[in-house]
Amino acid sequence: MSRPVFALTPPDLGPWRAGNTGVEGVWHFEAAAAGRAVMISALVHGNELCGAWALKELLDAGLRPQAGSLTLAFCNLEAFDRFDPDHGDASRFIDEDMNRQWTPQRLASAHTRERQRAAALAPFVQRAQWLLDLHSMHEPGQPLSLAGLQGRNLALARQLRAPEHVVVDAGHQDGVRMRDYGHFGLPDSESGDTRSLLIECGYHGDPASLDVARDQCARFLVAAGTVSAASALRWMPGWKGPDAPRQWALHVTGGVVASSERFFFTRPLEALQTVARAGTVIGDNDGEPVVTPYDDCVLVMPSTRQARKGVTVVRFARREALD
Repeated sequence: MSRPVFALTPPDLGPWRAGNTGVEGVWHFEAAAAGRAVMISALVHGNELCGAWALKELLDAGLRPQAGSLTLAFCNLEAFDRFDPDHGDASRFIDEDMNRQWTPQRLASAHTRERQRAAALAPFVQRAQWLLDLHSMHEPGQPLSLAGLQGRNLALARQLRAPEHVVVDAGHQDGVRMRDYGHFGLPDSESGDTRSLLIECGYHGDPASLDVARDQCARFLVAAGTVSAASALRWMPGWKGPDAPRQWALHVTGGVVASSERFFFTRPLEALQTVARAGTVIGDNDGEPVVTPYDDCVLVMPSTRQARKGVTVVRFARREALD
């Protein structure tokens, strides 16, 4: 499969790389007025540039919280430093996927560079009440909001009114995501005022992914009460795009985990493709056919670019219209 063109260039983080917290790449600002502790993270994967651009532009604009606090974090800087547009997948991480390390046990056993970095970031994630984690995707596709299983996050995705598709899922077999870490993973009855969304803004190398990242920042910061709608227009002019004409929840029922790097799809697949018939063969997992489990099965983020043992290569979902 040919790789799409990587047209989005990496930002020069310049003076923003140092941070102001004693932890490289992490910025924290406090408002005089009480409010929520809000965090926006980017570069959890070193080749996901759109979020880094959005955070840099927020810092360039001098945005400060009007209530509560705001933390902006450039996460996997070491992987980002290795970015090469001709080998974009290679800078996703150094040793292992940073977005699978968010358990106390893994953070305490910091024997990889991603775990060491995640452990340094963990106190900021623990203190945040609302978290927006900006990502992008291996393959071209429409943006997705990943809400986890908690109803409070689905409600926030609906409040934001974009993007069109909201994934309701339990995460991945090979580890816990930042957006599910600690209190963010608690059930609604135990969570207090916490919210966390992971936004897949589009293909890594598509400049349109930056438009999505900007849009989600503007919507999220206003919804959190960090800035007013009027101030958002001043600090983030033109960032907020049109609302989705309608939103859909994609309820993930399961996924396919590669047995090895030899996994392959047996037919061309597109993101959010709906397969009409149960039992349709779509892949080969070391000789085992991969079939759709039910009629009208939606394929969420099918990709073999990171295929190896233990990695999820596609997830199956049922689609539900949100009012």
